[in-house]
Amino acid sequence: MGPAILVGVLIAGFAVWTFNRLTQLRQLADNAWADIDVQLKRRHDLIPSVVAVVKGHAGYERGTLEAVVEARNRAVQATGPAAKADAETPVAGSLQRIFAIAEAYPELRAAESFRELQVTLSDVEDHLQNARRYYNAVVRDLNTRIAQFPTNLVASLLRFQPREFFGLDDATERAVPQVDVGGLA
Repeated sequence: MGPAILVGVLIAGFAVWTFNRLTQLRQLADNAWADIDVQLKRRHDLIPSVVAVVKGHAGYERGTLEAVVEARNRAVQATGPAAKADAETPVAGSLQRIFAIAEAYPELRAAESFRELQVTLSDVEDHLQNARRYYNAVVRDLNTRIAQFPTNLVASLLRFQPREFFGLDDATERAVPQVDVGGLA
């Protein structure tokens, strides 16, 4: 076997190995995104129940309830990681405000249905956070692999594209919700 054939075999072997690795990372990213999508759907499905329970105990917090419903509707329509992340930021903020409002209504806090919804929503948020971390880690690995030499040569030849990260606005997640309880002190 001549040196040219050996070099050709090595290059072909590298290309096949690189393609398989990139394909594996792409599949992992698709699977991780599906996990996020499931958690977002669970969150979206819980919002009408939260709104109904809060409305029954704190009916005159109408603006907050309408805001969470509008945010949910926009989030359901969003597509792609960046658009979904932008649309989910107001949903998370609205839910935080609803749970802050509950502090002003002892009968709401005491309602079994509200407590169960809080626990379920907390569980969904935990799963969503874990799914987001995993997805972003896989996307980081895929994007790094696509950008690194010499893998980038094979990636560009085979049209592998970097993926978007899914992240919520840190300022919104860390902010303490502001609630106007209308002189209930």
